Amino acid sequence: MEVPEVRYARSGGLRIAYAVFGNGPVDLVYGRTAISQLELVWEEPLVARFFSELGTFCRVILWDKRGVGLSDRVVGTPTLEDRMDDLRAVMDAANSPRAVIFGATDTAAMGLLFAATYPQRTLGLMLIEPTVRGVWAPDFPFAPTREEVERSIQTSEEDWGTPTHIDRLVERFAPSRAGDREFRRWYGRVVRFGSSPSADARLARMNMEIDVRAALPAVHVPTLVMKCPGDLSVRSESSEYVASHVAGAQLVTIPGRDHFFWANPEAFRASLEAEREFIARLPRTAGVEDRVLETVLFVDVVESTRRVAALGDHGWRELLDRFVSASRSEIGRYRGRIVKTTGDGFLAIFDGPTRGVRCAEAVRALAQREGLVVRAGLHTGECLVSETEVTGIAVHIASRICDSAGTGEILASRTVRDLSVGSEVRFEERGARELKGLQGHWEMFRVAPE
Repeated sequence: MEVPEVRYARSGGLRIAYAVFGNGPVDLVYGRTAISQLELVWEEPLVARFFSELGTFCRVILWDKRGVGLSDRVVGTPTLEDRMDDLRAVMDAANSPRAVIFGATDTAAMGLLFAATYPQRTLGLMLIEPTVRGVWAPDFPFAPTREEVERSIQTSEEDWGTPTHIDRLVERFAPSRAGDREFRRWYGRVVRFGSSPSADARLARMNMEIDVRAALPAVHVPTLVMKCPGDLSVRSESSEYVASHVAGAQLVTIPGRDHFFWANPEAFRASLEAEREFIARLPRTAGVEDRVLETVLFVDVVESTRRVAALGDHGWRELLDRFVSASRSEIGRYRGRIVKTTGDGFLAIFDGPTRGVRCAEAVRALAQREGLVVRAGLHTGECLVSETEVTGIAVHIASRICDSAGTGEILASRTVRDLSVGSEVRFEERGARELKGLQGHWEMFRVAPE
């Protein structure tokens, strides 16, 4: 098969590299692991064969994430929201209104969030060894500890791209090819051309902060999860966790010990057949999904009684209308929308937690310029959304968090904090609190001033 032409999609101020091949009836957006390079991947015969066969039943859109491969390099660390924006940009550039999303490890976490946030653009999910939490926790013992990840990062930085480094990676990710000299030479080129020591370290540290478990119940598209119990780099319990928390997900076992499943002919064939069968069962048309993952923002003006007494009813209403109108413009700038006003404030929704937090900060600054003081609460969760209203438990949680906020304070749930990984937003712990009408204790985080 001829190497497909590399094209570029614009995502904000960046260019994201992608290539399109195949003639199947379903679009498949294929996201590779931490390091990739669109052109070099075709030099490995099994990879080329895998993609060639994939292209017989899919129209494949292969892409390099920002900061990796042929895509633009970035300053700082991309957030999961950034990656979702890049994915949408690639789909738009490739004229793909709706597609199956393929993700491995950290790209799978982004795919899960994308499916929950944009179900209207997601026909299905295919995941292999998905990362849903980056490091060990008492309630998630399937991930490495921070110390283990840091040791791996430091070791890689010291001998990046050398034969010793590449041998170590191949033994970990493709042990069945450890004795293949040509494979090691090829993968060394992919590593060196695909990333750099510092960029890879930043990405690895960002991935440590990933925790998308709260989003899993909001995924309602058909989902295939592939696990490889013999994988030396990722524990298969993570795949089992995802399959048990995404409604209707199918779990398939891939044989062998290779994290790079395409590197082993037996695993290659098993994964390809599972994907072919999954694609064949997908409905070609789907209804409109009104259950989506949203970040809900409540803003309340505090000390309004005192201001009404000072300004009078008419003056107060003019001031509040001016504030809400200016807030509406800020909300639009952060890709959100006001759903309704609430007397002395409003309810707005956003398609990403970082955008919701940044907008809350902008609205607080607006209020200060108008001589007002506000408090705000944010939560990310599944909502039922229509043109005129938004409902669901996530709305109630955000409202109660706002009620718990102090004067001038922006409070967020743990879910907002976890899904803002990689952003420059700083969160300060405010402890666990009971929220009126809701069971249990809820961890609160104050958005710290920049």
